[in-house]
Amino acid sequence: MGEGERGSAVRGRPRAVEVFAGPLPEFEPERAPADPVPLFLSWLSDAVADGVRDPHAMTLSTVDESGDPDARVLILKGVDGVGWQFAGHGFSPEGQQLAVHPRAALTFYWPEHGRQVRLRGPVTPGSAQDNATDFLGRSDTARAESLPARQSQYLVDPAERDRALERSLSLIRREPSLVDSGWTLYTLAPAEVEFCQAARGRVHTRLRYERAGEAWERFRLWP
Repeated sequence: MGEGERGSAVRGRPRAVEVFAGPLPEFEPERAPADPVPLFLSWLSDAVADGVRDPHAMTLSTVDESGDPDARVLILKGVDGVGWQFAGHGFSPEGQQLAVHPRAALTFYWPEHGRQVRLRGPVTPGSAQDNATDFLGRSDTARAESLPARQSQYLVDPAERDRALERSLSLIRREPSLVDSGWTLYTLAPAEVEFCQAARGRVHTRLRYERAGEAWERFRLWP
């Protein structure tokens, strides 16, 4: 097979992968609650009950100082009437980007159910107490990993990383209540929340909630 043939085969491969194999759940927007939080929690509970892997994983999208987009997968920490919570280090790329442009988008995708939820809105950092509580709830290794505050910096020697991790672990064992002052619990208060239920025929069902003061308005969207 020549180089051109191999390239064509690779390009054509994604189209051959079956999607929305089903069976897929039903979604009736007319019966959706007035607030998006109960619907989100219902979809999340369905994913947990059906054994979807990492159902609380989400893509956090931000922009940097130049307006270039950036994204990474994080874990949802909680959801309430205020918003969706996630955590990260203030010195990390996402922390620095949110300090400049405190707005973001979150995307959840549960492929076994063909369901997607998208949110976007302003992001606010938590109080010192909220940040400390979240940090101390992490494992020893997770806390130790954050202490050097060098996430996403160039790593020349993995041995240097291992030594830094061991020093941080020793410090945490000596001072179990130690808190990294840079660790931050963020809350995204969405201005929009969109729910999408896929269909095998690609006529997907989409419902968007838009903030209207203290309430929400609901709109059906074209697929």
